[in-house]
Amino acid sequence: MKIDEMLKRLENVEIDENIDEKREIADYLVRKLRSVDESLYIYFIITKDSKIYNFGSYEKLLKSNKISPNDAYVYVENNDLSGYDLTSYFYPFLNCGFCFTNAYLSKLGFSSSFAVPAPELKYVSIVNYFLDAKRTVVEVADIGTATINMKLPTLIRSILGTKYIDHHEVEDIVSQLDSQKLFAGYDFNEARRILHRYYEKHDKSLAKEVEAIRDAYNRIFKPFRVEYDLKTKQFIV
Repeated sequence: MKIDEMLKRLENVEIDENIDEKREIADYLVRKLRSVDESLYIYFIITKDSKIYNFGSYEKLLKSNKISPNDAYVYVENNDLSGYDLTSYFYPFLNCGFCFTNAYLSKLGFSSSFAVPAPELKYVSIVNYFLDAKRTVVEVADIGTATINMKLPTLIRSILGTKYIDHHEVEDIVSQLDSQKLFAGYDFNEARRILHRYYEKHDKSLAKEVEAIRDAYNRIFKPFRVEYDLKTKQFIV
């Protein structure tokens, strides 16, 4: 299928929100990523058979034809964070511009530094591991829902017709993405600043703005979320 034809289909697709599948992915990531020494890697691919590969390993397997582009199912960003940034804790996808862009480019068949052809990608997930607090937050979003709500299909139209894009082109797409005022009239950076002032500087005068940003965040990403305490090895309810 040509990329522009796929783009039209993605723009008009009815999204199937599978909560049970999202829960399985989140639970899997909580347990799997910390069970092996993978903290040096940022991006991962989970395949349909529930195997997880860091991006470099997956790319090598793909190039050697040991794995099919159709096997990729979840694109994962993994972050080890010092301190206890409450914005990253409560709104992890606000810092996932590159993750969503790379995942979407992968779904459309592009190759770049962190994109590989993966037409059947369904989900994007972010895993934030807070080193000091010993807590993990995982959110899972449907790639179709989120990218359409973030207007990513419109932002990548200028590169249609190519197969490989360089890092500077990806950065330009992410810059355009971040500048959109999707969060109650605020762009990504402005929303992060407001949330930082509210949570870290305790500026309670911003309560209404924070509520509006939270509503927009949940509407755009429709995330399934889990929190996990690594000290007690229990999910936080």
